[in-house]
Amino acid sequence: MTELRTIARHAGTVLVGQLAVMAFGVTDTIVAGRYSEAALAALSVGSAVYISVFVALMGMLQALLPTWAQLHGGKRNEELGRSVRQALYLGAMGVSAGGLALLFPGALLRWTEVPAALQGEVTRYLAVLALALPPALLFRMYSTLNQSLGKPQLVTWLQALSLLVKIPLTIWFAFGGLGLPALGAVGCAWATVVVNYLFLAWAIWLLRTQPLYQPYAIWRALERPDWRAIGEFARLGVPGGLAVMVEVTSFTLMALFIARQGTLASAAHQVAANLAAVLYMVPLSLAIATSARVSYWLGAADARRARLAIRTGFKLGLVMALVLAATVALGRWRIAAIYSSNPEVVAVAAGLLAWLAVYHIGDAAQALCVFVLRCYRVAITPLVAYCLLLWGVGLAGGYALAYKDLGPWTAQNSPAAFWAGGTIALALLGLILPAILLRAVRSYRG
Repeated sequence: MTELRTIARHAGTVLVGQLAVMAFGVTDTIVAGRYSEAALAALSVGSAVYISVFVALMGMLQALLPTWAQLHGGKRNEELGRSVRQALYLGAMGVSAGGLALLFPGALLRWTEVPAALQGEVTRYLAVLALALPPALLFRMYSTLNQSLGKPQLVTWLQALSLLVKIPLTIWFAFGGLGLPALGAVGCAWATVVVNYLFLAWAIWLLRTQPLYQPYAIWRALERPDWRAIGEFARLGVPGGLAVMVEVTSFTLMALFIARQGTLASAAHQVAANLAAVLYMVPLSLAIATSARVSYWLGAADARRARLAIRTGFKLGLVMALVLAATVALGRWRIAAIYSSNPEVVAVAAGLLAWLAVYHIGDAAQALCVFVLRCYRVAITPLVAYCLLLWGVGLAGGYALAYKDLGPWTAQNSPAAFWAGGTIALALLGLILPAILLRAVRSYRG
């Protein structure tokens, strides 16, 4: 099988599963938008906080992929199984830290001046999602294991089938019925809790019964913490997780700062943010597939084929990014109308989607670079670039455009200011990170 076909098949399988998961967010957004504008605004703020916590921790665990893929490429099966068991300790630390952040969001909501009318609903929403965090992270570890083995199919089937549970539960819990009161945005959160625990139960059953996992002896007794191994995980995973946290918190703080402009601005931003997350699944899937192949060949001591995998992944990523950007630019009004029946929300959201079309190209480039850089154990430099550009140029620049008078330009007081700042920041990342990757590849000695 050619490298192009291998990466495309792996990425396509991952993409189906990722889109199924993203359909959770789309379902929540549409249901909350149909329930009320206030519910959609609360969902916008609450989901931004939750995603910041979850994706940062997910990024830390996702950084295990190159380690496991290299062990797989080197045929070190039992060592891979032991590595999976040791990673459980890292996951437990992440669950503890993330749960505390979700249960006590008050200081963040006050600092970002989220309207008092929204804070109660947002706090209740996050308290429910704290229950969803442990199974979500454990399932992410299971997913990462499958991706490292080049076998994402089982995960994709689980994610796709879960929509049959998630969609009706979300509608029922949000609007009520059959003795259950209408819960609005909080109902969306309860539906997520139920589905995440089903995910975890299925994953455990598959690990215990499928022949695929038998060579790795994963179900041996859990060893005492190997702090050296956990430290190796942390040296790659913590910077990787922090980089993702910077990326997502720039998005989160954008949502929280926009909230002070009112429910119309928050609702329109939620439409654009949700679609941005859906589009991101394409380069994310390609990045996962490409990094799995690169790490596999590095583990097999074949640096030439690793470089071929990089070139193949980037060609696919560029083509898909341009196609999706053009689709959003041309269909932005119709897309916005899917999310909301309010013509004011649709009008503002359509303007934001025009920015999103350009934003996505830089987003795709940086995603591919960051994942492949982890294969070469480069994590600190991308983190520094993220901090300077996403927080400095994107968020701070967007805040200044929105709320400050800059010379002849008056404050825009519009969510479009934040999208403009974010687009410029990602464009710069899309230029800087490829140069860092090229240097890492050329200096690699195995």
